[in-house]
Amino acid sequence: MTSRAPDPAEFVADRGGVVRVVRLTDHGIGRRAIDGAVRANRVIRVRRGWVATPDADPVRVAAAREGVVVTCVSQAARLGLWVHDVPTAFHVGADPKSACRPSERTHVHWFAPILPRDPDALEDPIENVLTAVADCEPFERALATWESALNRGLVTLEGLSRLPWKPAARRILAEATPFADAGLETYLRPRLGWLRLPIRIQTWIAGHRVDALIGDRLVLQIDGRHHVGGQRSEDIRHDAELRLMGYHVIRISYPQMMFEWPMVQDLIMRAVAQGLHRAR
Repeated sequence: MTSRAPDPAEFVADRGGVVRVVRLTDHGIGRRAIDGAVRANRVIRVRRGWVATPDADPVRVAAAREGVVVTCVSQAARLGLWVHDVPTAFHVGADPKSACRPSERTHVHWFAPILPRDPDALEDPIENVLTAVADCEPFERALATWESALNRGLVTLEGLSRLPWKPAARRILAEATPFADAGLETYLRPRLGWLRLPIRIQTWIAGHRVDALIGDRLVLQIDGRHHVGGQRSEDIRHDAELRLMGYHVIRISYPQMMFEWPMVQDLIMRAVAQGLHRAR
C-alpha cells in the first residue's frame, strides 16, 4: 500500500513558509499537485525553484526571490540581539561566486561564510551573522552585538574560539564576555579600561542590578530609549536607596551614552578624582 503524498501548502507551511520545490518533490509531491496548489492560491511561486505560502514571512520571501540570505545587523535584530540602530538598508549575504542580483534597497555582504550555508537556508547561521557584523560595524557596536549573542546563549566563547576568524573578528573575540546584558554596557569596558579600576557589569546591589559598578562605590546607570513610567519611578527609588547605602550614582540617558560620551566621561573622571569610587 503506497503512502499518500503530503499536501503541498501544509508541507510548505510546516517548513517555515518558504521552500525549494525540490524539497516537495523529494517527499513525493508531484508537479501536478504543486501546480494545483498554485492555481488555488494556496502557494505562490517566489521564483524558479522556490514556492511560499501567501502569509509567509516577507523577509524570507524576499531573500528567496533575490537568491540571498539575511545576515549581519538585519539578522541580528531579527534574533533579538542588540544592534546600534535598525539599519535603513537590509543586510544580506551572498557567495562571491553566486549569480544573484539583489535589489538596490539591500546592502550585500559578498563573503565566503565561516560556516557552510545550507542551500535551503534563507537566514545565515549566527556565526556567519557575527562574521558580517565584525566586518561591517565599528568595533564597539560589533562587540555589543557579539556579547548580546553570548549573553543569549546563541554561541559560546569556547565554540567561537575554534573558528578561523579574520583579524577584526579576532579582536572582538579577545574582548568579548558573555556577562553583558545590554549593548550599551559593552561600551564601558573599552571606554573606561584606561582608568585601571575594577568595573563590574550587571552586579546586584540592594535587590536590583546596576549597569556598572566602578571601584567600590561609583554606580553608573544607563537609561534605555524607552525609560518611562513605572520603570523610571522604581529606578528613582533604587537610586535613593543606593545613596543611603553610601554609593554615588551617575545616571545617564541613551543619547548621552551614544552621542555625548565626552561629557559622561568627564562626570566619571571628576567622581573618581573626588574619591567617590572608594568605600568610606
